[in-house]
Amino acid sequence: MSVVFLLLTASITVAALFLGAFLWSVKHGQYDDEDSPPLRMLFDDKPSPTSTNKE
Repeated sequence: MSVVFLLLTASITVAALFLGAFLWSVKHGQYDDEDSPPLRMLFDDKPSPTSTNKE
């Protein structure tokens, strides 16, 4: 029965760490950019002049 309490404590600790990391990332603005990701896929990257295929 002590193993159940040990695993329960470990799982709650890991969940609290993930929740803390998520809240830290939200507080520091990791999810603020909502405009550019949908628009970024619409623009093609220009090919670089050094990437030519010479066969």
